[in-house]
Amino acid sequence: MIIRKLFKFENAHIVRGCSSTKCRSSVHGHSYKIELLFESNFLDNGQMVYDFGLMKQNMKALVESFDHAIALWSEDDKEYLEDMKKHSVRWVELPVSPSAEQFSRVIFLLIDKLLQLTSSVNGEREVKLNSVIVHETATGYAQGFAQDAYSTQMGKINLEDIIFSDEVKNDWTDSELFEKMKRDESFVNPCDV
Repeated sequence: MIIRKLFKFENAHIVRGCSSTKCRSSVHGHSYKIELLFESNFLDNGQMVYDFGLMKQNMKALVESFDHAIALWSEDDKEYLEDMKKHSVRWVELPVSPSAEQFSRVIFLLIDKLLQLTSSVNGEREVKLNSVIVHETATGYAQGFAQDAYSTQMGKINLEDIIFSDEVKNDWTDSELFEKMKRDESFVNPCDV
């Protein structure tokens, strides 16, 4: 069975190297809709795959880290990166360009890692992240799966290479959440299994 949880955020970016001149050369924003799709062959004690209420905690905080922020590509012009960080307290620096495709991969990695670190609270079993859909516009989206998120052919993404501004981290209930996720050594890349 597959269940879906929808989140929303507003974000600005530049996608260097794309075909559209406007997109590759001007800061612009989108009203994103993010769909997290979870799957399991089992139901918990409440006869659910995974309680939607559990998603309102750290999963929501990670997705909303991008809200009213600028997404930056670490390989962009250094002066541009410094200026954006100077003029915006909410930013996220990524090791990949912030296209909808790469957002689906980044968010997949973040949520998948968090899910792996989450203990069962009501008999949940074998719940895994099926995919992440990133709606950048009303008519266009990218859907990323595990094989996409962990693919090095699409650009390597290490959690250590994702940097959240202090202002973003201050919004989290646990300001050390991301550091704890990065330190966990029990994480296994699903594509290596």
